[in-house]
Amino acid sequence: MELSINIEERKPIWIALSVFYLDTELQKSDFKHIALKIIESPYSFEEVIQINKYEVFPILYSNLLSVSGEWSGFNEEWLIESIASSLNSRSTIKKLAIESLYTAFKWMCKSYWEELKKNYGQLNNSPDF
Repeated sequence: MELSINIEERKPIWIALSVFYLDTELQKSDFKHIALKIIESPYSFEEVIQINKYEVFPILYSNLLSVSGEWSGFNEEWLIESIASSLNSRSTIKKLAIESLYTAFKWMCKSYWEELKKNYGQLNNSPDF
């Protein structure tokens, strides 16, 4: 499958969402930063959820399962190349595997998504933004 997405538009979202997969506790400032990246992007909140599920999650979910996972941040070049490569080699079987894995592990970031949605709503509805 040939990649038909705009990587330059996606990169800020991929990088921002990657903090969900670090072995650290996110702070309010992290959620605000991610929410601002979403607002600045051409994507809706719901589209970003799908970008996470099908693009970021398949590459980074294993860090959530690792005893000594990455905590300082992922190399951005590696992240972008890995996601693009994964998308280019996506098959129906891989997509079904992602669906299954996401269903099994989405609980690990559930509270993060709830906090992000709250921050996104506050910033998106703010007259000062």
